[in-house]
Amino acid sequence: MSLELFSTMRVVALATKTNFRGINTREVALFKGDAGWGEFSPFVEYQPSECVPWLLSAIEAASKPWPELHRSKVKVNGTIPALNAPSDLERIIETFPGVNTFKVKVGENLSEDIARLAKVKSLRPNAKLRIDVNGSWSVATAITNLRAIYENIGAIEYVEQPCQSVEELRDLKAKLKVNIPIAGDEVLRKSADPFKVDLSDAIDILALKVQPLGGIARAHKLAQHHKLPIVVSSALESAVGISHGLALAASFGEINFDCGLATGSLLSANVGSLPIVNGEIEVKRIEPNFDGLEVSPDRYKWWQDRLMKTWELIA
Repeated sequence: MSLELFSTMRVVALATKTNFRGINTREVALFKGDAGWGEFSPFVEYQPSECVPWLLSAIEAASKPWPELHRSKVKVNGTIPALNAPSDLERIIETFPGVNTFKVKVGENLSEDIARLAKVKSLRPNAKLRIDVNGSWSVATAITNLRAIYENIGAIEYVEQPCQSVEELRDLKAKLKVNIPIAGDEVLRKSADPFKVDLSDAIDILALKVQPLGGIARAHKLAQHHKLPIVVSSALESAVGISHGLALAASFGEINFDCGLATGSLLSANVGSLPIVNGEIEVKRIEPNFDGLEVSPDRYKWWQDRLMKTWELIA
């Protein structure tokens, strides 16, 4: 069944508006099944073993109907890359109309991080701020930086993945003495077995991403297993991948955080439209438009080889 599914694969290259996560182009593989289009888009540096949950998610997305949805729209946060020029920050913020929460990338330079947060706060004074460190701080650095950010900026909704390991996060939580909740992302999705990770006294909020966690059904099982408040985020996917993230967020009876599913605003090209209206995005399946976006034959072959190497690990 899956080999037949893979024969429908199309691969697109989506330019980003700014350097994000070290990339200026996001390559994405899409294939179509009985339920619609699924997305397979692990970042290009990932090895086949890391790609397995991404492929399982894509197969599920193309072949299985969505679960029961509890809402038709999902509230989203704006995502602010590590930009420093005020004009760049203003331009990015304007692409998130009506959004009441902004997640700001931080981690490399404390003074620049504080200046970036201050600028976002000045442009959107009533918005909540959360920060994402991608696990780049030691415990000692996290304590110093989070205290400085709290003193200079004020309340932060949460800090996402300030340190890399569960042990470091637990140590930080015990020592921080500042009221900033901790959200876990990589600590779950980069684990060999995310069901066996003991998150007690390490994080307060679980960040769920559909593809890295193996699909909507598995993300639900992980949420039920860890029994923590959740927020749903994207992995800088195309509109197809985002649509499945929106379905995951809509399938929870209760969700108390604006979701990181508006990253389409960071792309200058896409296969479909999921506009932000008053800080929300409608939950709907995407029928992709490939015009002018498909990759060269050699890049298609690279993705085809990658897909099959990953599939061999599953099959």
